[in-house]
Amino acid sequence: MSLMHHPSASALTQARRSLLESGQVPDGLVDATLMQSWQRSHHAGLSPVDQYNEPPLCGVQALKTALACEHDFLAHARPVMAFVADQMRDSGSLVVLSDSRGLLLHSLGDLDFVSRADRVSLRPGALWHEADRGTNAIGTALAERRAVVIHGAEHYLERNSFLTCAAAPVRAPNGQLRGVLDISGDHRGHHPHTFALVRSAARMIEDRIFHARHHHDLIVRLHPQPEGLGGVGEGLLALSSDGWIVGVNAQAQHWLGLDDSLIGACTLEQATGTRLSLWPPGKVMRLRLSADMTLHARLDGHRTDVVNLHAKAPLTARASRTAQASQGSDTPAAPAPKLAHSDEIDLDPRVAQAQQRALRVQAQGISVLIQGESGTGKEVFARHLHTEGPRSHKPFVAVNCAALPDTLIEAELFGYVGGAFTGARREGSPGRIREADGGTLFLDEIGDMPLALQARLLRVLQDKVVVPLGGSKPVPVNFVLVSATHRQLKAAIAEGHFREDLYYRLNGLSVTLPALRERQDFNALVASVLSQVTHDMGRTPVNSVHPGLMQALASHHWPGNLRQLHSLLRTACALLDADAHALDWSHLPDDMVSELQDTGKAPPAVEPNTHAASTARPCPTDAPRGTEAGAQANTPEAPALTPAEPNLRRLSLLTIQQVVAHSGGNMSLAARQLGISRNTLYRRLKPNPDEGV
Repeated sequence: MSLMHHPSASALTQARRSLLESGQVPDGLVDATLMQSWQRSHHAGLSPVDQYNEPPLCGVQALKTALACEHDFLAHARPVMAFVADQMRDSGSLVVLSDSRGLLLHSLGDLDFVSRADRVSLRPGALWHEADRGTNAIGTALAERRAVVIHGAEHYLERNSFLTCAAAPVRAPNGQLRGVLDISGDHRGHHPHTFALVRSAARMIEDRIFHARHHHDLIVRLHPQPEGLGGVGEGLLALSSDGWIVGVNAQAQHWLGLDDSLIGACTLEQATGTRLSLWPPGKVMRLRLSADMTLHARLDGHRTDVVNLHAKAPLTARASRTAQASQGSDTPAAPAPKLAHSDEIDLDPRVAQAQQRALRVQAQGISVLIQGESGTGKEVFARHLHTEGPRSHKPFVAVNCAALPDTLIEAELFGYVGGAFTGARREGSPGRIREADGGTLFLDEIGDMPLALQARLLRVLQDKVVVPLGGSKPVPVNFVLVSATHRQLKAAIAEGHFREDLYYRLNGLSVTLPALRERQDFNALVASVLSQVTHDMGRTPVNSVHPGLMQALASHHWPGNLRQLHSLLRTACALLDADAHALDWSHLPDDMVSELQDTGKAPPAVEPNTHAASTARPCPTDAPRGTEAGAQANTPEAPALTPAEPNLRRLSLLTIQQVVAHSGGNMSLAARQLGISRNTLYRRLKPNPDEGV
């Protein structure tokens, strides 16, 4: 099992005899890892000497399905396999790739050895999991989740003892196992360098997958030497725009001591001690992780919409050490522009926890049920699960069950054969479920699915096959299901409108997204939506919102949730001058201004016949329409009090207006300073016709 030492032939013979006679291997004859692998093989019911128990091979159609599902994995692995095979040409070797189940997908090698390997089914379509073939490099690497060498008689099945095999697991950037790369040859030609070669080749495949998956993300490159950045052997971290580590290669994971569970649940600051907002792209930094571990690092990518979010997630002991980042200068880089007066706040903890939990269970193929009011971002959440999960390279198929007529939803979901019903296309249709094969099927508003179709969907989820309308042949499907609803499904079950057995199939994990009015990250959401909207419009970014307006928006009840917020900000940006960078009340639709006034979130404008115009929150009447939008970002000064003012009510109003102006439009703060309630403050700001104000 080890690279440098293998048991002697006599020790292996004695160990094998003991295993056959007693089911145990005496200590000291073979190393612990080999002994455990042999015992696993023995417990699986395999006989080392049975020449007639041919291990399983998958059928032609099953192999085609597997190759289609692993198309992207193969696309990244084949060039590396070709390179390795070329380096080992004429050495009597075979380079083999398996998926995460031990199914062989592809092989390359010398023809004289291929024929010998074929006699033990070392070829595509064969299953080489330990439970099928006993101890072998591919199956044992899967079981141990690390690189191994199985040499000669170390193989559990005697008929495989002519082989010497070195294998290394290949992981996705999210830590999930994608498969195993193996180099096999005649045991008489064993060379220890093969172990190093297969590990290096597996890392090359992992890095190709990493760059393909995260080419739109921020990338942190790590290496002990600055010259090593961008080269072979570097560590790689993929970051979301808000600083979360969403991908990592094996080298970076080792250096930072990150567990698989922390990928997607840990920020850059937690892992390295460095805040993303203080890290200039392209600048080489030094990260001092410990007394004997210093790495050079460089941030690559564009950071135009960074929002600083700091999650609370547990770290390993090594990753929790404070890393010291130093540049050539003591002056940190200026942070990216943010909305004026917006605090740097955490992602809403309920949303952050929901993301972490859902990503973990979905990676294991477990269904996720998303609940929440309409407009809370359930489809956005589902797409995030897909793009950050192991099936990101496969289709994401969304079906709104509430938007399809009852007469069409069955054909839309399950597909149909040609001529199955009047109006059916001659060539038929595969259906949305089959279109999602290998990827993610998102069923939005699942609570509105007709009761009759719920039984068919349940059958698909149980049997993993779908039968199209008008057909009789089941078609295998492999997808992970994410469903969403704004309805209370348990109440629907009690009323007989939803199947209880389907509910428990959908509800592998249930997460509830909070309404916008309940979220604690409103400012960050506004920043994110504005960044998206201005990018889609192709206009200059908006980097400030009038503080009074921001407070009013944050206090609004938002019946339409995120959908309503996106619509409002899109309209506001459309009303913004082309060269302006700040939003104020003048850019809101009149109905929204009225709604904020009616709900007590914005004071009405004072009649213009007084010299004391209100400045509590600038409404559209505060400035002419032609005024520069950017000028509205600063609250205008309130009128000064004059001792000669004869009207006590007007004098009181002037005092209130001045306090509101000095508080930056913060009505709660102004009310506290005046010693009155906020409702009283709004009432006192209303014009009184009897006083001519």
